[in-house]
Amino acid sequence: MRVMGIDPGLRNMGWGIIDVQGPRISHVANGVCRSTSADDLATRLLSLFDQLTAVLETYGPDCAAVEQTFVNKDAVATLKLGQARSVALLVPARAGIPIGEYAPNAVKKTVVGVGHAAKQQVEHMIKLQLPGVKLSGPDAVDALAIAITHSYHAQSSSRLQDALKKAAS
Repeated sequence: MRVMGIDPGLRNMGWGIIDVQGPRISHVANGVCRSTSADDLATRLLSLFDQLTAVLETYGPDCAAVEQTFVNKDAVATLKLGQARSVALLVPARAGIPIGEYAPNAVKKTVVGVGHAAKQQVEHMIKLQLPGVKLSGPDAVDALAIAITHSYHAQSSSRLQDALKKAAS
């Protein structure tokens, strides 16, 4: 299974691709889609859409995972993040692949073991789980963490479904 993790952002949208074979995960690629703050909002969103679409077409993930939005004190910033998040959801949905959504604390808890882990702890764990990975920045780190979280949840769900089917037969 190939998983694409997406960390939504209007300026920097992180993405990470991992392959999952049973309990083994391996790094495929990671990066950041960027938009220019000098452009108007519609142009920035279109740029992010086009860049993320190119990543999806290049790597062909089987599923995607997107970080859920948390509400800031700044309502305008939260609204803009929500618009960027809609791009992060729309690109894989348009490609017809299933999408998981995870709260930031759930991602940290899955990857680090602590829901309020620092960014440095998340990066450290990503480097441990994906040896030799070259990270494209903090947004790509978050995207890989989201992909790993989705892989664990998808495997757990699959095992549960298998057990339920076995019990029913």
